Amino acid sequence: MKKKVVVGMSGGVDSSVAAYLLKEEGYDVIGVTMQIWQDEHEAEVEENGGCCGLSAVDDARRVAQFLDIPYYVMNFKQDFKDRVMSYFVEEYLHGRTPNPCIACNRYVKWESLLKRSMDIGADYIATGHYAQITKLTNGRYAICNSVTAAKDQTYALYNLTQYQLAHTLMPVGAYVKDEIRQIAKNLGMPVAHKPDSQEICFIPDNDYAAFIDREADGCVPGEGNFVSVTGEVIGRHKGITHYTIGQRKGLNLSMGHPVFVTQIRPETNEVVIGESEDVFSKELICNQINYMGMEDLTAPRKVTAKIRYAHQGAPCLIEKVGEDEVRCTFDEPVRAITPGQAVVFYEDNYVLGGGTIVK
Repeated sequence: MKKKVVVGMSGGVDSSVAAYLLKEEGYDVIGVTMQIWQDEHEAEVEENGGCCGLSAVDDARRVAQFLDIPYYVMNFKQDFKDRVMSYFVEEYLHGRTPNPCIACNRYVKWESLLKRSMDIGADYIATGHYAQITKLTNGRYAICNSVTAAKDQTYALYNLTQYQLAHTLMPVGAYVKDEIRQIAKNLGMPVAHKPDSQEICFIPDNDYAAFIDREADGCVPGEGNFVSVTGEVIGRHKGITHYTIGQRKGLNLSMGHPVFVTQIRPETNEVVIGESEDVFSKELICNQINYMGMEDLTAPRKVTAKIRYAHQGAPCLIEKVGEDEVRCTFDEPVRAITPGQAVVFYEDNYVLGGGTIVK
């Protein structure tokens, strides 16, 4: 009997080719687009190449017809609002810089979609992520680097559970992006030339602060003081939601040389400004730990850690300092460790685990 797989189809080339590859492998493939945020205006339908709006539904439906597979749209708007959009706003209001894609992956694209897929008799869900899943010699499942470092998406998947990984397929991880596009072109797939989406899907204009102002309903702290690392007031800022650690542009401070955001203090509504060297640090503390390639951290361990999506990774020592707290000490200082972002631990190209940076 054929195994049934629900493919999360975003309307992009990666998930479309994932559906094709799984059908070719003999799976019983069902295409599903997750409707997860507000409806788009007509102009946004034309302009937005994102993964979540009405244009995505239209493109995914055309691909499903092209592949001759069943296709459904599932409404996860409330889950997305509760677990992603509200979290995004709350984190910025507390002076942190969140990663909404990580929350969406864990709690919506996997938790909600997997449950509904299993309810309709599916064996697996599948996505178009550039990552691979392997079962390690210790019996645990882990996310592995894809064959293409340029598109690697393991960082945003560190928070998946063992159950989720056991019921997930990622066929695109065995290919480089050019190969995926070529497959789509060779087939004459409708989305073969569709550009990749870059922005956060629910903020297509990239104006985070304006989005937070609308969503927070008057709770956004207003202007406050820029202060130096020694506490001297050196100017006025537009509101803490406009800034993130390491930021240089858009500060409008006449200091005579480049300066950077080194800290955000929501309790006093201050943004701390320092020199380039003040943005570097050798240590961080993280919590909300998700162990993936290992069951627990029982002794200090040398790993490679990434502190943001585009970070190349750096060698460090991780050690448990509380029941749900890990300290990460880097061999060399790293730039712009940012509270609210994830730190992900790697060993031999697979994900050991990760957590949310606290400080």
